[in-house]
Amino acid sequence: MNLAAATNESLAEMSNVLIYSSMAVYTLAFLAHIAEWVFGSRSKVGRTAAALTARPAAAAPAVQVQVRQRDGATAVLDKPQVVTRASAGARDVPDGPGAAGGDEQGDLYGRIAVSLTTLAFLVEAAGVVTRALSVQRAPWGNMYEFSTTFSTVAVGAYLGFLVARKNVRWMGLPLVTTVLLDLGIATTWLYTESDQLVPALHSYWLWIHVSTAIFCGAVFYLGAVATLLYLFRDSYEGKLADGGTPSAFARSVLERLPAAASLDKFAYRVNAAIFPLWTFTIIAGAIWAGDAWGRYWGWDAKEVWSFITWVAYAAYLHARATAGWKGRKAAYIALIAFACFLFNYYGVNIFVSSKHSYAGV
Repeated sequence: MNLAAATNESLAEMSNVLIYSSMAVYTLAFLAHIAEWVFGSRSKVGRTAAALTARPAAAAPAVQVQVRQRDGATAVLDKPQVVTRASAGARDVPDGPGAAGGDEQGDLYGRIAVSLTTLAFLVEAAGVVTRALSVQRAPWGNMYEFSTTFSTVAVGAYLGFLVARKNVRWMGLPLVTTVLLDLGIATTWLYTESDQLVPALHSYWLWIHVSTAIFCGAVFYLGAVATLLYLFRDSYEGKLADGGTPSAFARSVLERLPAAASLDKFAYRVNAAIFPLWTFTIIAGAIWAGDAWGRYWGWDAKEVWSFITWVAYAAYLHARATAGWKGRKAAYIALIAFACFLFNYYGVNIFVSSKHSYAGV
């Protein structure tokens, strides 16, 4: 074994160690997020629940305007309050206090969770980079490498929102849980020894096409989490508005989340922002296919499901612009679209024979 081969093997082993180390740190972050939810004060949650049943419009002061009548006299009238809602049927309710419940102890656990998540992200990113160095190429040649990079980018996007001071810490627990699941599947069933790429993948389009696909998938995932939580929170708010009494667990968990309108708005914005990049991803893949196989489109399973995913997200964006399909109906379409993305990745790669199947998995 020459020196270069030995160095590459050592880098591959180091990458594996870093990935497993990141899983250990993610586990600690998961426990810290659980502690934030469990030990956060419920008193502020109760106050927010009471605010849901109040009428904000009644408490708001009326704005007076002067109106000149025909006879020249001036009358003072109350200007009607204008309430802007994110979608049809949205309720004018405040956001919840977050997982910490407005409690200092809960907030401390939350900050620890974010710090551990940041550390795990850095360790996992180092593992991905080390894997790339071991094979001297982009670390996206098989499902194992794609999965580790995908979870790294998803956590990076979440941390980016936090750095931008966006209220997304409520996403920490489902995100870390999913990342642990993703890495567990990758290391247990999808692991593939580092190797060189097949000739068709030796192209600069690998960096362009696959990197944008990973980034789009990571952001689509954040939108899917927000959409799913929106459905739960919307049902909770609807039950309160109808005079129902949710369970203690529902009050403790769902009431800490942002309002349904806020979750809906966040999901829509991230999906709408990333949709043009997903369009570019498909176009870039077609150009790469033309260079590699001599045709831009061949109805390969991966190509077909990428297009189906594009159609599903286009239908979601169209539904958001259609009065009768806003809210829950559009949310269902968004979840179907993300399910198409997941099947395009796992289902097509594992169960369907495709020209995009490389390195076993």
